[in-house]
Amino acid sequence: MSTLRLHPVYRITVFVPPARLDALKRGILAVDDLAAGGYADGMWESAPGREQFRALPGTASAVGAAGEQVSEPTVRLEFCIPRGVPGDRERLQRLLDEGIAAHHPWNSPAVFVDAVEFAAP
Repeated sequence: MSTLRLHPVYRITVFVPPARLDALKRGILAVDDLAAGGYADGMWESAPGREQFRALPGTASAVGAAGEQVSEPTVRLEFCIPRGVPGDRERLQRLLDEGIAAHHPWNSPAVFVDAVEFAAP
C-alpha cells in the first residue's frame, strides 16, 4: 500500500460548452503537457450542467443579447500544475492566456484558479 503525500498545486477550473470541450482541451495541451507526479495530460471533466448569465448593456456577449437571461449547457474541466516551483506563475499565466483564453468560445470565460494541495504518492 502506498502512502499519499500532499503536493502544492494550482487547480484550474474552466466551464465550457460541451461542443467546444475537445477543442479547448487540445488548445491547453498544445501549450503545456500538464506534467505532474509522473503523469501528463491529466484532466478531469464533469457531467454537463448549466451556466446562466445576463449580459449587461455595452457587453459584446458571445451568446444572447444585453439584458437577456441566458442558460447554456456547460462542462466543468479541471487540471492542475505544480505550485511553489520555479516558473510556476509563468506557466500558469501561459495556460490562462494561450491555452484557455485563446481557445475558449466566450470572450469572458468562467475560469477559477485555486492554490490547493493534491494527495498523491
